[in-house]
Amino acid sequence: MRLTQYARGGGCACKIPPGELESVLSGLAAPHPDLVVGAENGDDAAVRRLDETRGLVLTTDFFTPVVDDAADWGRIAAANALSDVYAMGGRPVLAVNLLAWPREVLPMELAAEVLRGGAEIAAKAGCPIGGGHSIDDADPKYGLAVTGLVELARMLRNDAGRAGLPLSLTKPLGTGVLNTRHKQTGEVFPQAIATMIALNDKAAEAAVAGGARCATDVTGFGLLGHLHKLARASGVTAVLDPAAVPYLDGARAAAEAGYVSGGTRRNLDWVRPHAELAGLSEVDALLLADAQTSGGLLVAGEVPGAPVIGELVAAQGPTITLV
Repeated sequence: MRLTQYARGGGCACKIPPGELESVLSGLAAPHPDLVVGAENGDDAAVRRLDETRGLVLTTDFFTPVVDDAADWGRIAAANALSDVYAMGGRPVLAVNLLAWPREVLPMELAAEVLRGGAEIAAKAGCPIGGGHSIDDADPKYGLAVTGLVELARMLRNDAGRAGLPLSLTKPLGTGVLNTRHKQTGEVFPQAIATMIALNDKAAEAAVAGGARCATDVTGFGLLGHLHKLARASGVTAVLDPAAVPYLDGARAAAEAGYVSGGTRRNLDWVRPHAELAGLSEVDALLLADAQTSGGLLVAGEVPGAPVIGELVAAQGPTITLV
């Protein structure tokens, strides 16, 4: 059964558009003396101070099927949810499942495969899954709520960037357009699955060990959207070198063939007023705004083995400019 045909969207492209989301959340942030990271800058997870040195990291992420294989969808969704903890420089310690399932339409055996896939990735992360919550729903959805721990002095956050730091990207882009092509044609792209199920744990460890204190993961708002949020929160401008950005094999061909999600187009519309993208082709702009699922880390600092795709400079007006 083609799971992607039982949902309107797929993966992180299902996110509410960033502009609409920020409007909804405006004014809702509740200050608390122990809330180290809240909703103010749209960071990857919330962090509450436990004591003088440690913080509790809390996040949740779930979405509709991004691939047709049930176990792979579970693996991808789990890796994506765990990534928010890694993006804060933390270590996941406990998770619970979140499952919505059309029980009269899809067999429960498939739901079990989804859960098994998620449990496999959580075990690889050393993060036990202790139950969860399920509902009967028209569209299948799966993800995790994850709790982690972080050393506050070594925490990564999206508002700690400063001028002079290079920008590193730890996974190639292109999962959005390849997933859209998969949903429409049934073609399978192993290179996209492999990058989506890969954990960001080693990348986060390398970033923290190298002294980085500013990072975010690249998911539904695309590279441009997450870079805009990082630069805006940090009060700097990001200078991006499009030629240095890595892509999965087949991503450009998929974009040129028109396999672009509505979420990606909304990402680009949101970022355009805040970026100087003159000279960039429409295909290149869409690829940079491509709504990623379980993408890599965008780090203000160098990460061994990861390409440097730009740098942060003193604020110049727009949050993003091109080399």
